[in-house]
Amino acid sequence: MKRIYATQYDKMTEMPVGRLILMLGIPSTICILITHVYNIVDTYYVGKLGTSASGAVGIVFGIMAVLQAFGFMYGQGAGIIDSKLLGAKQKDRANEVASVALFSAFVTGIILSMAGYCFLDRIICFLGSTDTIYPFAEEYAVWIFLAAPFTLCSLTLNNLLRYQGKAYMGTVGIGAGTVLNIVLDPILMFRCGLGIDGAGIATAVSQCVSFTVLFVLFQSRRCQQNFHLREVCCFWREIREICAAGLPAFVGQILGVMSTMLLNREAMIYGDAAIAAMSIVGRISFFMFAVALGIAQGFQPVAGFSFGAQKYSRVRKGFLFTLTVCELLLGCFAAVGMLLSGDVIGVFRDDAEVVAIGSAALFIQCIGVLFLPLLSCTNVFLQSVGKNREASLVSAMRSGLFFMPLILILPRFWGLKGIEAAQPVADMLGFLVTLPMAIGLYRQLCKEESDLI
Repeated sequence: MKRIYATQYDKMTEMPVGRLILMLGIPSTICILITHVYNIVDTYYVGKLGTSASGAVGIVFGIMAVLQAFGFMYGQGAGIIDSKLLGAKQKDRANEVASVALFSAFVTGIILSMAGYCFLDRIICFLGSTDTIYPFAEEYAVWIFLAAPFTLCSLTLNNLLRYQGKAYMGTVGIGAGTVLNIVLDPILMFRCGLGIDGAGIATAVSQCVSFTVLFVLFQSRRCQQNFHLREVCCFWREIREICAAGLPAFVGQILGVMSTMLLNREAMIYGDAAIAAMSIVGRISFFMFAVALGIAQGFQPVAGFSFGAQKYSRVRKGFLFTLTVCELLLGCFAAVGMLLSGDVIGVFRDDAEVVAIGSAALFIQCIGVLFLPLLSCTNVFLQSVGKNREASLVSAMRSGLFFMPLILILPRFWGLKGIEAAQPVADMLGFLVTLPMAIGLYRQLCKEESDLI
């Protein structure tokens, strides 16, 4: 017989840990995949305007990634703190942290919006725009910067809902905006004749809609928390904790942008086919990783609540369950990717050279993805118990500490093969460094649990 839990606290601290992680992880995975599908669809429609317009999408995605970095920092930072406070039954303090995070996200969005408008030309050129791409990138980026406050707030609210065990609410809010964006793109761009301006307007409107839906859900009775402006009185004390807890997410996102720029620069030497192939492999790899990332995000609130409630055995069980499920899922995806690498690449691009480069790169990358579950699960594990510096290190390893030197060094010796191998080798090195950290933290929780007895 299915048990009914009286409160959200009871559900988060007593429901069988595997079932709870899947219940929270599946909506998180759907949310990530929906966003990924939007990126593909947006690229498809803008690509109809020409090659230069397609290049503008890459430039603007770099801007959006920076905005997302701040949104993730505030949302995940506050969410990590909130889940532990709610687990310790300190709801008033959790409300204070959530309110400070949302207020900070809005203010930061306004500052970034103003800075982006004032330095738009320099930002676009810095991100690699050519003279032909620049006019399209400028038109698109204006709308992205105008919507910056709502973008940051949407990401913050989504994470706050997810960390208190309401992942489905976040999926509804983000999904509503994404679906609207997909619908508005062809209408504004082609039927209304607005071109790339239409794509920018569609994105801006969708961000505002996502924020509105998420804010209404956040203020509803079904949510454990509410936003109150009066709670922002202890701003500086709270913001330091939020930024420290959210630093791993910020670091990972920023380094991801820098890594993509380096990868494109190195692939450029081998022509457009190499750039296209590595871009396709990157999308496929992210699709596989998104499933593991979503399940790991389902573990985050469970770990936070359980750690705050001093139920350390529950944290350990959740970690092992999440790691096992992610490894099994990625193992299945990797097997399919290796067996059908050429066919998978051919779906995206019917070009013999692109397929040849992409299939070889995908085969190697499928080996590398087997190392990812430990990195993502350990990162969540460390964040949930307040080890922010260690979590930042793990977050930086894949895209920064290992990948950046490797993408610069390996092609000098192996040419194009070095580019194809850089990410898998970085993932393997990250695995080797992360493994002893995960074992040490697991043993530490065992000791803390025995001290309570």
